[in-house]
Amino acid sequence: MKLDILAIGAHPDDVELGCGATLAKEVANGKKVGIIDLTRGELGTRGTAETRDEEAKDAAAILKASVRENMRFADGFFVNDKAHQLALISKIRKYQPEIVICNAIDDRHIDHGKGSKLASDACFLSGLLKIETLDEAGEVQKPWRPKQVYHFIQWKNIEPDLVVDVSDYIDIKMQSVLAYKTQFYSEDSKEPQTPISSKNFTDSVIYRARDLGRLIGVEYAEGFTVERYVGVSSLFDLI
Repeated sequence: MKLDILAIGAHPDDVELGCGATLAKEVANGKKVGIIDLTRGELGTRGTAETRDEEAKDAAAILKASVRENMRFADGFFVNDKAHQLALISKIRKYQPEIVICNAIDDRHIDHGKGSKLASDACFLSGLLKIETLDEAGEVQKPWRPKQVYHFIQWKNIEPDLVVDVSDYIDIKMQSVLAYKTQFYSEDSKEPQTPISSKNFTDSVIYRARDLGRLIGVEYAEGFTVERYVGVSSLFDLI
């Protein structure tokens, strides 16, 4: 299955929080979107790996993702080495995305920056002919390098290079985020409190999108950083 966009997150819920509305918008525009989670979030204070599995499945259905896979790397302890790169390269070559969206380049959680660099490096290496990977049938995969790698914004307020109008899709984003019932605010929850379980955090997802929207003259937006300049054929492509 060839994808237009592959979103890669260190933990289940990273993608929904970072670019859920953008993915929903592209799906509505007829694009094929997939999600890869690097870990099961098994070190999370609230819930379990099993509950996160089910929540991730529900969230993917809300976003209408064509596929969602989990690499089952070790939460908190995965590294950006050859073994992890090759495993991710195999997925990039499998899905041949035009665009990859991944974690913030720097963030509060150590896995986010690591996941960002791992995904970025894997995208580059995936285009090299002399790196050999096999598909599920044992066949040698063809090299593939995505045309663009974008990084979403997470805990830290990183200045975006690119902002996407998602005004009509913020509700779908929030539905996908709140599919992670064990992770986010609920007045009935008896789970321990975490930095993302407060009502303030859930509200912040909305007010960040509203503020980014304000800056480009729309209701809601999501921001991304880029690894290289975004080129256009005409100034009118930006209207």
